Amino acid sequence: MAIPVNSPMVGRLISINVQVGDQVKENDPVAALEAMKMEVKIYSPASGAVKEIKAAPGEVVSPDTVILTLE
Repeated sequence: MAIPVNSPMVGRLISINVQVGDQVKENDPVAALEAMKMEVKIYSPASGAVKEIKAAPGEVVSPDTVILTLE
């Protein structure tokens, strides 16, 4: 079952720190976005392997945007 990693708020995605196939642990930083001139890290909600990356740096994301999925 795929586990989505969503943006916590509206902002511009500035980096994705993982690649498809990477193993991550719960609470590992997997991406970052800029919101209100602050950098906000996005953390993995669970341990697993990165299955798919669905967003790219530079995109404006909202709280319902799935940035990547884990399996």
